[in-house]
Amino acid sequence: MTAMVRRVLKKVAPSEVLRSRRVRDYVLMTIGIVITAWGLDAFLIPNRLAAGGVSGLATVLYYTFRDYGLTVPVGVQMLAMNAVLLVVAVIARGWRYGAKTIYGMVALSVAVDALAPFTPHLAADDRLLAVLYGGAITGVGMGLVFKARGNTGGTDIVAQLLADRTNFGVGQMLLAADAVVTLAAALKFGPDLALYGAVAVVIGGRVIDLVQEGLSVDKAAFIISDRSDEVADAVLNQLGRGATGLKGRGLYSGTEREVVMTVVSRRELDSLKALVYAVDPDAFLVIADVHETLGEGFKEIGA
Repeated sequence: MTAMVRRVLKKVAPSEVLRSRRVRDYVLMTIGIVITAWGLDAFLIPNRLAAGGVSGLATVLYYTFRDYGLTVPVGVQMLAMNAVLLVVAVIARGWRYGAKTIYGMVALSVAVDALAPFTPHLAADDRLLAVLYGGAITGVGMGLVFKARGNTGGTDIVAQLLADRTNFGVGQMLLAADAVVTLAAALKFGPDLALYGAVAVVIGGRVIDLVQEGLSVDKAAFIISDRSDEVADAVLNQLGRGATGLKGRGLYSGTEREVVMTVVSRRELDSLKALVYAVDPDAFLVIADVHETLGEGFKEIGA
């Protein structure tokens, strides 16, 4: 009976995990979207800072329409642009955009307009602060959206469509799309505000990376030694960390050696160096930054 229950649990558990992960993803996306919308409403849009993407283009058009006595909310413009882009993308590539993309498009557009009446205009007299805070806050929000394996459409769709028809990659196309928005901002607001907007794009990108990769930076060590077995034993039994043996060959000498690879926290790095030196003072040690380590002894993969 117990064995049967275990088999049932094994069959049920994966679906339960996926279901809970799906709920977590949508909650995380919603939080990220609200943070992004608040950052746009508080710092970027009222200060005429077009920080790339559909939101940046909508900001330019918002003030352009306002000059002619028309008020078209930024969120409405974003939704209209994204709807057109999604239709074009579906025609060009088929229905490859899932529910998260549609949810992200609609939710961000609605959130921008819904929060605007209640959001104070911050850093109105200091554009640098507006750029720093606006870029950082929207970066945190978008980082949470990406961490939930979602997106908000926009220039991502444009970049994918153009990349299919050119020799450039998606990243290069994203940069080109942001450059077009920056040019439009320069024509409408002047070069100074356009450059501030470009800085916000850079800051937002860096913060997105930080949110996705995490704050902690572990260290990966590659140890090349004639006494690799002893080095590995010291790492395993004295440092208490796992180690992996990689097959290596010196291209100059032609000598084959086992390369010991391990990952340690920053506080363990000096202990690792001391252990390696004690075993083999002639060992060759390469240390690299690791932004995120998942698995036994570190953060859980599903966390």
